[in-house]
Amino acid sequence: MKSTIVAFALVASAMTGVAHAAMTNHNPVDVQTQQAVANHTYAGKTRAEVKQELVQAQRDGQIAALRSLYQGS
Repeated sequence: MKSTIVAFALVASAMTGVAHAAMTNHNPVDVQTQQAVANHTYAGKTRAEVKQELVQAQRDGQIAALRSLYQGS
């Protein structure tokens, strides 16, 4: 019984060695990866610009439309 287990272990270990030897590396060694850094700087708005947009939205009726849209159920 023990000899069967030992024989099985030897065969299994021999097969895993063959399986590892058969694996091929599809990635060449000299390939380099490049990374791009995004330089998106957000230029914020001034208070005057935001106030002007709010006044314009109120004149256009966008504020009233948003109030009725988000009024709730």
